[in-house]
Amino acid sequence: MTRSNEEALKRTIRRRQLREIVPLADSTIYDMEQRGEFPRRFALTPRCVVWDLGEVQAWLAARRSKPILRAPKPDLKQRRARPIREPDQAPRGASTAG
Repeated sequence: MTRSNEEALKRTIRRRQLREIVPLADSTIYDMEQRGEFPRRFALTPRCVVWDLGEVQAWLAARRSKPILRAPKPDLKQRRARPIREPDQAPRGASTAG
């Protein structure tokens, strides 16, 4: 095969193969596709969806090249269900008798 023929042939992968390459849950991949952050799947038949392997590999290379920033920690003082005790307070029910 010549180089131009190889470029014309694109390899596709199914969901099982995608999971081996990208260890994310199906729902996470779907959400990222909807937001435009992951390569879109396309249907070969009504019951068979595939991804372009080249696009997935390019996405992985882009993710590898730039670090993902961690989300900020939540402000625990704003919790309503179980407020945080101050360190100087004794736990409830603890006896002071020795």
